[in-house]
Amino acid sequence: MPSYKITIAVDEQEMARTLTGALENLIEPSPDALTQFEAGEGWLIEGYYQERPDVAELTRELAAVLPFSPPPIGIEEVPDENWVAISQAALPPVSAGRFTVHGSHDLGKVARGPNTLLIDAGEAFGTAHHATTQGCLIALDELTRRRSFDRVLDLGCGSGVLAIAAARALPNARIEASDSDPQAIAVAHTNARLNGEAGRIRLRVAEGLARGRTRAASYDLILANILADPLVALAPDLAHALAPGGIAVLSGLLERQAASVIAAYRSHGFSLLSNRRLAGWSTLVLIRGPKAADACPYAPPRPAA
Repeated sequence: MPSYKITIAVDEQEMARTLTGALENLIEPSPDALTQFEAGEGWLIEGYYQERPDVAELTRELAAVLPFSPPPIGIEEVPDENWVAISQAALPPVSAGRFTVHGSHDLGKVARGPNTLLIDAGEAFGTAHHATTQGCLIALDELTRRRSFDRVLDLGCGSGVLAIAAARALPNARIEASDSDPQAIAVAHTNARLNGEAGRIRLRVAEGLARGRTRAASYDLILANILADPLVALAPDLAHALAPGGIAVLSGLLERQAASVIAAYRSHGFSLLSNRRLAGWSTLVLIRGPKAADACPYAPPRPAA
């Protein structure tokens, strides 16, 4: 059975990242495989579909979410072959903070170390090629250099890359990871095992963070790389689950969506510490409670005298 490949050529890497993120997170159906790589003096995006996409409709949907006009989209039929593996092989290693994330095709090319993570592109989101995952890894790197965390949750974990990175950065912490998709949990379990962290990470299938199933102040760090609307809906549950002074790292939102997410969390007692912008996407770092002006921004509030 043949498949279909779309190609989009752009001049700049930031445009390629923004387009890739939109195709992966904001357009339905998303490609079964997606990659971006340098081509001459520009960048080329390739997306693979099992059913032929409507290019005109795809262009209209991209125009509604992109901060620039969508470039022309080419489409071609491709033979029945292992194009997922072919597309994975085009993904280079990615560095984000102290972490380097690579696929199995680069084993032997990337120096192994405590901050090197093996994550293959596949059936669960999160290879660090997306700006939102990069933003979360950079935030995790910065946070764990300044503060220790004991109880961590990767909410909507996808491939498990953030949970695995947290396990590496916080060797004494209790790490949990959840996702509503059982297939994502299966992939995350495989990735945790391949990275030697299967015994450190508690994985479970779960929908959101319902207060009835989560004790108050269960965590001091929550990582949630999902989408803007679910993040807004989760604000009261995260406020319940985070200890006072706990940190929430939120991503999966476009820059223009950041203000509404920040407002939702401020209304539940959070203060904004940072808003990192990468390729048109935002990663927010918030603290539950007031931000002390005279303290390290990532430190928990001082106890009352």
